[in-house]
Amino acid sequence: MFDKMVLGFVISLVLTLIFLPMLIAFLHKINYEQSVSEYALEEYKNKKKTPIMGGIGFVLIPILVTIVLNINCLKNMDCILVFLAFIGYGLIGFIDDFIIAIKHDNGGLKASHKFLMQLILAVVFYFLYQSHVSVEITIPFFKTVIPLGILYMPLVLFMFTGASNAVNLTDGMDGLAAGCSFLSLSPFVLFAIQQQEMDIALFIVCLMGSLLGYLKYNMHPADIFMGDTGSLALGGVLAALALVLKQEIALVVIGGVFVFETLCVIIQISSVKIRHKRVFRYTPIHYSFVIGGMKEEKVVLMFWMMALLCAVLGFFIGVI
Repeated sequence: MFDKMVLGFVISLVLTLIFLPMLIAFLHKINYEQSVSEYALEEYKNKKKTPIMGGIGFVLIPILVTIVLNINCLKNMDCILVFLAFIGYGLIGFIDDFIIAIKHDNGGLKASHKFLMQLILAVVFYFLYQSHVSVEITIPFFKTVIPLGILYMPLVLFMFTGASNAVNLTDGMDGLAAGCSFLSLSPFVLFAIQQQEMDIALFIVCLMGSLLGYLKYNMHPADIFMGDTGSLALGGVLAALALVLKQEIALVVIGGVFVFETLCVIIQISSVKIRHKRVFRYTPIHYSFVIGGMKEEKVVLMFWMMALLCAVLGFFIGVI
């Protein structure tokens, strides 16, 4: 299987490098481009003509490559659950991107409609999941097992909505969300191998190869953005991997950058509503560093280093 993992990584990387230029040209042709919010920083308004929906490439390619290299993965319920979350949340994001592109504004799906779709998908995931996996969590260090029963359902919903929206918030600079996601996926490869979940390990490696290919066209200055198609899919797949590999607690640390971004937004909104004062210069927090004088590329590199540290710490928490 390890030779298949190397092959899967390379094939996914090459196919993404070939596919994305064609997708970029097609999206330019039909004017499916980013609509910049009136609240965006001034220097980011020149990104208006950058096409969105780049997530299509790294959602479809890894799944297809995984199935071609190992058709038996479709007999593995854990693998099917991961595919369901990845494609499902990618589809929700695609609908959102499609509306944004058609209307040329950042309204997209109504928040209530998006949440309802996420709720339905999480409920479907839960019922499939609980039929063959224990609905309990293990506390790291103490190895204390806590059976949650029906309470595992709200945990599933929280993890999916939290992770998908957290990656979405982080997707604000060229290469930021994709690079952090690449690093956050790496511990799950090791968890999967450790648990002999080789089908899932193969898929994760294929996804990492595809993300690396996507980064070629998403680094500053970006030729394409992943859009909600990519960010919701990445958040969904991180949550699904943490659930099927029983690393629910470790995900909080592994996805530390995404958690940090989300907490800063929550703190900022709460402070403005309660105190009528800002805590940070700007949120999502990565923009604060640009306002403070850092170049975008250095901010992205700094967040990548944070993501790498979180991935290493999260891995050790997961194996303790």
